[in-house]
Amino acid sequence: MNKKKLDDESFHHHDHDHSHLDFTRGIAMNSDADESTPDPFAHVQSVTRQHRKEHGCGAFTFDDGRALTRLAQERQPKRILELGTGLGYTACCLAYGSPDSRVDTIEFDLEHVELAREQIEKCDLGGRIIVHHGTFDIVLKTLQPGYDLVFFDGLEPTFETVMQMRELLVEGGLLICGNLQLSSGTEATQLATELADASHWKSCDPIENGHTIVLIKQN
Repeated sequence: MNKKKLDDESFHHHDHDHSHLDFTRGIAMNSDADESTPDPFAHVQSVTRQHRKEHGCGAFTFDDGRALTRLAQERQPKRILELGTGLGYTACCLAYGSPDSRVDTIEFDLEHVELAREQIEKCDLGGRIIVHHGTFDIVLKTLQPGYDLVFFDGLEPTFETVMQMRELLVEGGLLICGNLQLSSGTEATQLATELADASHWKSCDPIENGHTIVLIKQN
């Protein structure tokens, strides 16, 4: 959850018109995970929101953690990669959904790295979640391929980052990618073309009210 959105308003009202780029074309819209299902990490989400309110930083928290847990429960990934830790909320959601998994999560902000490690330990998940401090491009180059699930929740994803994530995913692995609507210009066009390529990706139902796409890697 690294710098997820510039602010709540900009998430729903964008300066750039992306009406010609349909990132969810061919994806059946569905409701988010059952709102009546208890969120075991709601307290981490609350701490994250309070931290951002006090510091005005980029620690935006994902709005659909229960859907992440549901996807992890359905797929049971053994290796999970997250880009954008924030204070650890979504890393905990993913680890909880797949009890035999190990999670690598990347965060640039050192204060957030330390706070995330603290929250993760409080959730008794410190033995399964590793928080890497650094930029996405540098840390990704140090990781070995073979991830079953990759979740992007940084600011806007770049084309290069998406291709790096694809290389790290196993065939049939799940890519969950948020904040595509924040991309613009040539970058947005490249992303739309790549993610709509049926030879590379199979579309699934999106989550977070359609803002976050879910794809299965092909070939």
